[in-house]
Amino acid sequence: MDIEKRCLEIEEAFERVERSLADPAVLSDQEKYREVTRRHSQLERIVRKWREFRKTRDAAVDAEALLDDLDPEMAEMARQEYDHAVEQLPALERDLTLLLLPSDPIDEKDIVMEIRAGTGGEEAALFAGDLFRMYSRYAEREGWTIELLSSNETELGGFKEIVFGVSGERVYSRLKFESGTHRVQRVPETEAQGRIHTSAITVAVMPEADEVDVEIRNEEIRIDVFRSSGPGGQSVNTTDSAVRVTHLPTGLVVSCQDEKSQHKNRAKALRVLRSRLYDLELQRRQDEESATRRAQVGTGDRSGRIRTYNFPQNRVTDHRIGLTLYKLEQVMDGAIGDLIEGLVQEEQSRKLAALGETAGA
Repeated sequence: MDIEKRCLEIEEAFERVERSLADPAVLSDQEKYREVTRRHSQLERIVRKWREFRKTRDAAVDAEALLDDLDPEMAEMARQEYDHAVEQLPALERDLTLLLLPSDPIDEKDIVMEIRAGTGGEEAALFAGDLFRMYSRYAEREGWTIELLSSNETELGGFKEIVFGVSGERVYSRLKFESGTHRVQRVPETEAQGRIHTSAITVAVMPEADEVDVEIRNEEIRIDVFRSSGPGGQSVNTTDSAVRVTHLPTGLVVSCQDEKSQHKNRAKALRVLRSRLYDLELQRRQDEESATRRAQVGTGDRSGRIRTYNFPQNRVTDHRIGLTLYKLEQVMDGAIGDLIEGLVQEEQSRKLAALGETAGA
């Protein structure tokens, strides 16, 4: 890869996009404006790093020219500047190479996230609620937006299942690693003997599908309406506003009852169904290519245990990269950036290794 040539091309494209942001035709078209601003954000990351690399490289060249200066003080100052610049260049070049690697367009998408209580009964349901709060607070830190799509709450305030959307900049690129089984070890509030219980919760992260990604024909679905219910099964609505959508070809079923409007519940159910179908298609493609699902760390198998939250030891461990942090309280408050960054770096290392193998082939 000719890094300089590629970066110069991207810099030119970036400047064109910047100019188009001031174009009245773009400003008056919300869809076009959204597309241009997203493109601007994509290119800006590369251009900023390229300009930093170029500035550092030029500083090294300028300092090298002064190393033999007759003035010892000037030569020493040049030596320090040269050493500092040369020390920074490899990391900058690596970062730039990573940014130039072909990106998965799915990484730019918003997501639909599903959290389900597994083994552990009410304790698992309570922890499903804890994970929802953890992701909500992380999203808030990142400036993302959370929208509740569907939930099945228990009497103690946990969730048998909760489905929600997350929208913002490059949401899928950061949260795609969360798919899998999350295990919690703690003493339940209802445990009189103080014994530690182990529960499991499954998380599914799906890129949100647009209508152009997945077409759902009317003849492929059956829609049933019913009265919504609350914890314990009691009825909370006197009208048939809850909606159950069944996708006949796959047997997938999505129910939504959180809204009082049947129309809104139907729209949310179709939104979740569309994302599930899109996710199935992505998995099918990856299976055909016999590759790791969307290049995720580990297998991406949702049946596989990916993380353990141990409350007595204040410990959280991500088993895919062997990372252990002793700050569980902060993690549960949304400080999961270190975990995600470790997974992102692992993914990047694999991409670089694959690039090296391709170059050496």
